Amino acid sequence: QRNVLLNQTNPVEAVIRNIASNVTVIIFQVHSQQSDVNPSTNSSGTGVDRGLISILRPQQTVCTWYLRSLDANQVLSTAISMPYMEKDPIPGGCNLEFDLEVDPNIYLDYTLVDVRIKFAPANLGYMRGANPPSCDSGTGQNSRWRLRYDVYQYFLPENNLSEMVLMSHLRKMSEVQSIKANGVKMLTVTSDDKTDVYFSSLPGQGVIYNVIVWDPLWNTSAAYVPVHTYACSFADLVDNCSSLSKLSTKIFFTALAVLGLFTCFFGHRFWKTGMEMLPRFLVQNFLFYFSVRLVLTAVAGITGGILLVASWWRFGSVLLCMLIIGLVLGFLFSSMVFFTPLGDYRVFRDDVVFWVTFSSVALMIPVLFVGCPRILNILACGIVGSYSVVLAIACYVYTSLAYIALDLLRRILNDYFSRAYTNVPFQTNDFIVLAVWLMLALSGVTVQLRRERSEVPFPPHPYLTWKRERERRSTNVLDPSHHIPPLRERIHGKLLQIKELFQKEQPAGERTPLLL
Repeated sequence: QRNVLLNQTNPVEAVIRNIASNVTVIIFQVHSQQSDVNPSTNSSGTGVDRGLISILRPQQTVCTWYLRSLDANQVLSTAISMPYMEKDPIPGGCNLEFDLEVDPNIYLDYTLVDVRIKFAPANLGYMRGANPPSCDSGTGQNSRWRLRYDVYQYFLPENNLSEMVLMSHLRKMSEVQSIKANGVKMLTVTSDDKTDVYFSSLPGQGVIYNVIVWDPLWNTSAAYVPVHTYACSFADLVDNCSSLSKLSTKIFFTALAVLGLFTCFFGHRFWKTGMEMLPRFLVQNFLFYFSVRLVLTAVAGITGGILLVASWWRFGSVLLCMLIIGLVLGFLFSSMVFFTPLGDYRVFRDDVVFWVTFSSVALMIPVLFVGCPRILNILACGIVGSYSVVLAIACYVYTSLAYIALDLLRRILNDYFSRAYTNVPFQTNDFIVLAVWLMLALSGVTVQLRRERSEVPFPPHPYLTWKRERERRSTNVLDPSHHIPPLRERIHGKLLQIKELFQKEQPAGERTPLLL
């Protein structure tokens, strides 16, 4: 690896001498952070991560490339060369989609929601001077269809947009053994699968992707040209990589964090105010979309929720509000479960499986705390209120914890987000923010529990209230409800009243029979 300065007018010559005779191909690659570069003066294509495969001729010991940039200014770049032997597979050797005949490059596109990488299928290795194996000779074990592709992901340090940091880490994702040692293997693609993969977009966080093609017959491997992204633009004046959040977004989430802190420490005491502020915001902007998915894919879960509400109907909107708060806590808890590597399991790519499982986990919270609504309300106020502080911090400093909620919203609003892998880094900033979140949540719950321990339980437990009322009516003879007739007599009386409505009205006055 060597760092070089490139410009548009003066190409830089790169020469490799004394190439060993057992080397059959060399992958030469050049990388820059944001400016397009070209590893040759011909029409080989340009990009921030570009590579070429040089297939060596017999007796060839010297190979030359010419590097240039499309930017008139000096561009810092790094050049890397990787030699491979005759039994090593050739990345991009069976390209039918892109411009190069043999294309070892990975092509990356990103949006605010997801990142897509594409690459050309590889071919089997062969000796110098021999004809390359046919890409369409068959699908047996003696063809390129036996090859496997392992996709790796590597995160750069958080909040670090330095060019030198990127250049130093690209080497770790260029060589096969180094990729396995430093990267995270996300999935394995066979020759029967499409050679494109989707990942969750992480604006402002540097990520490097690469693919290792493996030949199971010879147990040999080769790496494609690594590609990187920050899922943002360095050139934009607004919403660039250095300032990801708009001023309005920062103001909104900062105000939400203030309301969340109030809910965290005083939400149970001022439960009406809490319901007006934080949960109402979440219900109107979050539960509406989720309820649509829930109705379509989680009928069983909705039925359980309806039965739960129906059992508490006598206590009006107070307990309904408690249930909504419990569901908000349940949604956050379920989002945390799928924020772990469990969320990347292939079975959850299916929307029906995902939403049924998600709603079942979310409904566990209000069901488990159905007998102690005060504890449920205090926990919800403490945990959900303190999480709003995490969302506010994410507007100023990158933290992966914000994607606990953002990935769920992406899946709700984007029909194709289910295909994306949602792995995120967990580095120093995330440990600090997690500690702040835990400290606020524990403090808020502790303060509210100590304040409310001597207060009357609120809201009252529905079963205990019903039982107490029944005992009072059966023992207190002065209570008018004590003298209420039995249910059978009351029903009989109602039926008589209905029957009287259909009886013909008798004429008024007195009649005397006519005597003849």
